[in-house]
Amino acid sequence: METQTCDICGHEFPGSELITGHGIRHEIENLIARDHPDWNDFKRICRNDFDVYRNQYISSIIEEETGSIRELERAVIKSIGDNELIVENINRSHSERMTLGETISDTVARFGGSWKFIILFFAVLAAWIGVNSGFLISKPFDPFPYILMNLILSCLAAIQAPIIMMSQNRQEAKDRIRSENDYKVNLKSEIEIRTLHEKVDHLLLDQWARMMKIQEIQIEILEEIRGKLK
Repeated sequence: METQTCDICGHEFPGSELITGHGIRHEIENLIARDHPDWNDFKRICRNDFDVYRNQYISSIIEEETGSIRELERAVIKSIGDNELIVENINRSHSERMTLGETISDTVARFGGSWKFIILFFAVLAAWIGVNSGFLISKPFDPFPYILMNLILSCLAAIQAPIIMMSQNRQEAKDRIRSENDYKVNLKSEIEIRTLHEKVDHLLLDQWARMMKIQEIQIEILEEIRGKLK
């Protein structure tokens, strides 16, 4: 296979692995021309060097839209350069990092917000009031107005409220991680779509250039045939 030289790094590559200036976005060409003033549409660049300048272009786009490149955008740019998947299962990864206290708080919050807890709670209250109403036993241990029961309910509410808040805070942290992951996926999808358009444009321009060369050769052959006929 015929090899050609990359005008950026000077290494030899097969001709199919080099990109001509015709198939590169003008913004990326401006970045290349900044470092290589002799760059033009007839020069060729290898895929590795093109990825470097494309990442610079992507960084400039993000910086123009957001004003600054945050850690999330850096992770997206790195994943594009490394061809890595950026999607992750938030529920599984977050559950793997849960401590014993977080597991207990989730269990308490899940049980406290169920019909099972409500039915059991009212059953215990009814039994407590029934036993201490004075009709079933002569000396109730918590007679009306059921001060001991009020004390236990107050302690239960005081303990249950912060435990449920702990579970809610952990759920908010999970939602924040999920939204950040969605943002990174959407940003990478947008960038990949732009890159796909560039590749399609490159293919179309490369095909057009080949068709023009074939047409020139056909015209030369026709002129030679016409000259022989004369």
